[in-house]
Amino acid sequence: MSVNEIIKKRKSIRNYKQGEIVTEEQIKTILEAGMLAPSACNSRPWEFIVVRNREKLEEIMKIHPYTRMLKTASLVIITCADLNLQSGISKGFFPQDCGAATQNILLQSAELGLGTCWCGVYPREQLIVNFRKIFELPSNIMPFGVIAVGVPNEEWGSRGFYEESKVKWID
Repeated sequence: MSVNEIIKKRKSIRNYKQGEIVTEEQIKTILEAGMLAPSACNSRPWEFIVVRNREKLEEIMKIHPYTRMLKTASLVIITCADLNLQSGISKGFFPQDCGAATQNILLQSAELGLGTCWCGVYPREQLIVNFRKIFELPSNIMPFGVIAVGVPNEEWGSRGFYEESKVKWID
């Protein structure tokens, strides 16, 4: 499958086949894709938390209003940024870096036939506080986003499309 086909196939999945296993090999492949993302000055500020524990998934659903899909998801990957890894001209670029890593995770998952749904944490202060508390994160670790992962139990197909009106050509 080409990159363009994977991009067109990917969509946010909110219903998964409950109890399906995502293998450790698949998870490592997905995380490797995330870690291959570009970052400011190659600072690679990301860290990932893989959560398969049902009790922790329930805790996430209690503090994040848009994560109900975790009821059926196999796991969650939480993308975080280590703020200490960015300095000088790379300082403050963790949202772009973690966004690129997250997009790579979404695309790699789609290529593996897995569904995902990305729910933001950063920049919502109360979500940041709650995630730091649940996962005992120090102040230099910024929880950025939650990615539900599992075997889709709904139809695939992109909801996006090309819109010429959103492009300004300067020749």
